[in-house]
Amino acid sequence: MDRNPTETPFSRDSVTYPVSSSSTPSLSFPDSERTTIQYRIDEKRHDELLPETQVSSAASSIADGKEGHGRDLEHGSDGHGQGDHTDIYDPNRPKLGFRQRMHHFTWAWFTLPMSTGGLSLLIFAQPHQFPGLRQIGLFVYIVNIIIFSVLTCGMLARFFLHHGDFYKSLSHPREGFFFPTYFLTIATLITSTQRYAIPENDTALVWAIQTAFWGYVVITLMLAIGQYSFVFTVHNFELQTMMPTWILPIFPIMLSGTIASVISDTQPDISAVPIVIAGMSCQGLGLSVAVMMYAHMVGRLMSAGLPNREHRPGLFMNVGPPAFTALAFIGMANGMPDTFDRELDGFIDVHMIRTFAIIGAIFLWSLSLWWFGIAAIAVICSPPKYFHLGWWAMVFPNTGFVLATISIGNELGNEILLWITTGMSICLLAMYCFVFYSHVRAFIVQDIMYPGRDEDVNDH
Repeated sequence: MDRNPTETPFSRDSVTYPVSSSSTPSLSFPDSERTTIQYRIDEKRHDELLPETQVSSAASSIADGKEGHGRDLEHGSDGHGQGDHTDIYDPNRPKLGFRQRMHHFTWAWFTLPMSTGGLSLLIFAQPHQFPGLRQIGLFVYIVNIIIFSVLTCGMLARFFLHHGDFYKSLSHPREGFFFPTYFLTIATLITSTQRYAIPENDTALVWAIQTAFWGYVVITLMLAIGQYSFVFTVHNFELQTMMPTWILPIFPIMLSGTIASVISDTQPDISAVPIVIAGMSCQGLGLSVAVMMYAHMVGRLMSAGLPNREHRPGLFMNVGPPAFTALAFIGMANGMPDTFDRELDGFIDVHMIRTFAIIGAIFLWSLSLWWFGIAAIAVICSPPKYFHLGWWAMVFPNTGFVLATISIGNELGNEILLWITTGMSICLLAMYCFVFYSHVRAFIVQDIMYPGRDEDVNDH
């Protein structure tokens, strides 16, 4: 099939509104094979298009992943008149009230505090500090706590205003995969708290952060097992629809290793070793599942091409697992007690462990670099036109990539590499500001939290 990105399977001119004696209107779209697919619009729900006939060919699956948005038409209900059809990409579309918009307040919003927490950690880890930089990082950390609290209250408000949305949000084939971003935000808060709020030699707070770590490990392990079990049981995805968001349920347990790499160095020796072992186990689990997902991702790219341009920023999620694992390797090795010697014979001691950690980190860093290049080229060749919360994938996973590069540079003592990481950090800060501005603008003009424009609708 011709993959010319300028040829869209659905165009606005090709959308027809057939006259029918039935009380339920329908939309008809010609597919790439010149056949007609009809969709019946449910008057009671504005977030679904129910297929009257299904075409399950590989050709139609690939066509669905390409550029057009003609199928993303919304039925104008919710007080805007029955039988009125609205183009959700029309700047003059009807505006919605607070209650209606809260129905589309999805879990993907937590990608904002997740990325903000990563930014605070990046500021702390900068190899070239200047007076006041740590204070800026502390300010970002406090702002992130406020953002997380506000979004949590907003999510609770959604569930109170729209009964049944809680289960629907978790079971939705697209939005459900963003539920783990809530726990990823908690992971950044735990690590940032260790960096900015825990003073040295404060026994009570040291035990508190250790308790938070073990609690996080237990909860995220249950999440990793439970959510994937639910997906395997309820959903039936095709290879052509594979997106990097499928990795997200394993991400929180994987970041247990990152948390361990940050807190182990401040823990007593008797506590540091179990924390490092648990962190290594969780990191290995996360990376192993991510590698299995990579196989599906590459297969999807080979057979169906790149995703829709609006979702190509999500490809940066693939950068995260090897990058955070490289970061965790070095951090956990450095967090081991200096006197650690398993056999007490000087053969496998902490110095050898740290050497292998650097080797493994460099090995994994190169995989992150490859995924970063693939994602960057895909986005540059066909930039997204409309803001989606998935744009934050251009920030958080790349934060792990920069942090891993900084750790490798510190271990190698390479000043040139460290200056390169400073430049990378500046670029990442610029990207954060750009995505944050786009996020705020999209919220104000109702480009998000609007029917058909959020992660509670399938459009890839």
